[in-house]
Amino acid sequence: MLIQTTRLKKDVETSEGILHILQPTDLQITAGETVAIVGASGSGKSTLLSLLAGLDLASAGNVSIDNVNLGDLDEEQRAKVRADKIGFIFQSFLLIPSLTALENVMLPAELAGNKDAEKQAGELLTKVGLGDRLTHYPNQLSGGEQQRVAIARAFVGTPKILFADEPTGNLDAATGHKVEDLLFQMNEESGTTLVMVTHDSELAERCQRVLRMEAGRLTEVERDVA
Repeated sequence: MLIQTTRLKKDVETSEGILHILQPTDLQITAGETVAIVGASGSGKSTLLSLLAGLDLASAGNVSIDNVNLGDLDEEQRAKVRADKIGFIFQSFLLIPSLTALENVMLPAELAGNKDAEKQAGELLTKVGLGDRLTHYPNQLSGGEQQRVAIARAFVGTPKILFADEPTGNLDAATGHKVEDLLFQMNEESGTTLVMVTHDSELAERCQRVLRMEAGRLTEVERDVA
């Protein structure tokens, strides 16, 4: 099992007491799957995604990525797991303003010690249709172009898992559809497992599985199979 959680839980202390953001959750995702997590704002979707990616720490329970229990690792070891196995696409892109598109995509590969970082970054940017934007800075790119840079950056290490938090949330409909197509195309070509949080029901329906979050509880959405 590529991703597995056991009684995964997240609580946060507030002035009014303990807030149960994620109720004890058991989840299994196999290699190559495409999974959408849907639900209302504040239901715990993004928290779950951050826990699965090792960006946040659970209050209780376990997350296992490729048979490695993230709870047994320190921050440096978790960072290595992310560098080796995980790509993450943020809704707000999170590109570094002072770096060009090429440099933004190169950065994770360089940090991982990849000597071919520049070549791989250039190839990925060309694949996402930005071969003529390599030297442009984020403020010189449209929202859709910035998201494509973020996708290329997420794929630069050929990760086993790609997590995406509202990957089309800040885009217009036409650009959003192009980004969706790109995500599934690269997922298919690379064999990467895709796990995304989305409010977009049409995007969710393109995934093999749909999970619904409601008040911190996760349930599988049953769908008719023709």
